[in-house]
Amino acid sequence: MSNASKQITYSILDLASVSAGASIKETFDKSLDLARMAEGLGYTRFWLAEHHNMKSIASSAPAVLIGHIAGGTEKIRVGSGGIMLPNHSPLIVAEQFGTLGSLYPNRIDLGLGRAPGTDQMTAAAIRSDRMQSVYKFPDEVASVMHFFKHNEGERVRASVAEGVDVPVYILGSSTDSAHVAARLGLPYAFASHFAPTHLFEAMEIYHREFAPSAQLDKPYTIAGINVIAADTDEEARRLSTSSLRMILGVLTSNIDYLQPPEDYTREFEELAENPAVQRMMQYAFIGSQKTVWDKTKQFIEQTAVDEVIVSSHIYHHEDRLKSYSLFADVMKSINNGVLA
Repeated sequence: MSNASKQITYSILDLASVSAGASIKETFDKSLDLARMAEGLGYTRFWLAEHHNMKSIASSAPAVLIGHIAGGTEKIRVGSGGIMLPNHSPLIVAEQFGTLGSLYPNRIDLGLGRAPGTDQMTAAAIRSDRMQSVYKFPDEVASVMHFFKHNEGERVRASVAEGVDVPVYILGSSTDSAHVAARLGLPYAFASHFAPTHLFEAMEIYHREFAPSAQLDKPYTIAGINVIAADTDEEARRLSTSSLRMILGVLTSNIDYLQPPEDYTREFEELAENPAVQRMMQYAFIGSQKTVWDKTKQFIEQTAVDEVIVSSHIYHHEDRLKSYSLFADVMKSINNGVLA
């Protein structure tokens, strides 16, 4: 497959990563600063992901953060990447996003996933009947969407959501959600930035089974990538040591704040070569603008996605802003058919 002739949308997935020594308030301020810069660089949307009981990630209340980001920007779409629906009541989700959609018309996205966004013990503390909701995920997605319709005469309504335009996206990291997105005729976002194993199989299922809906007449796909861009490959590798330490913490259940970058020593080379780390970082594009251009263009050609959504864990805010600025230039050159 190829989509060389079409314009590829590019967006940001922010986890509100907490750097060592930074407060939660400072972390939220940095997210808003990033969103404002992204708005001026042509990024289409700024999504926030739901996570719990992880001190290195502050996006545990994405609906609140979405209001913070949307209120501080003017035109960039803001949404959830995603709300982990089995953690919540469909009615409450509809009310929250209906409210956001009225406050910020035509700018709010509702991405829905079914993973817990945390460990199993924390998931049980969030909602004791969560596993029952996991099995009902397709029905609960449909329930959320139903609350956005005009439901005169029904006993239970989300009046603040009725008639509000908030498009729904299905998120997934395996093939299960591909069936759901296709059957409901919704756009599909795959978490290839940390779980790439089933990317191509899931995309094939989604395209094969897609049924047009009121929201979408043909398939629309988004895929996640990690990007750390800098002036040189060497500097980007140095910046990536913060991300490597975070991944090690996830794999060893020893999660810590995002640490300052260090020299890219043999220790980090060996860590990056670990099979578990390589699986998670299969679509981590680390390097100079030219290196990132090559890897991103290849990824787009191989997947034929309509949109790439970028995540990054970079310790210094200025380095993160620069990385996203360089990536915007990468995407503009790819869309214009110009070599980096």
